[in-house]
Amino acid sequence: MTLSPYTYVTVSMRPDQPSRFSVAFCSAELRVRAWLGESDKPCFDLSASDASVTVSTAGPVTDNDLTVAREIFNAAARYLADCERLHSGQSDKGTDEAA
Repeated sequence: MTLSPYTYVTVSMRPDQPSRFSVAFCSAELRVRAWLGESDKPCFDLSASDASVTVSTAGPVTDNDLTVAREIFNAAARYLADCERLHSGQSDKGTDEAA
């Protein structure tokens, strides 16, 4: 079963609470890029045709920025491993059904 790609953008605003924005990309048609922005600020962007999320430092790179970058890297590695495992299982299933 193949689903059509979609993007959800949710904004939550409550009195005396900070606003919260959430973006969910459910699509294989994503673009990912990283670059050095102005003043050599590292930037990371995940985008689809209808929305994007950019992560960057607020100034000079701090220990916390390094922690966040490592968390992004580790989460992306886990996402890759899960996709590879599930794709392999789907390929194996298709081969079994063809036999």
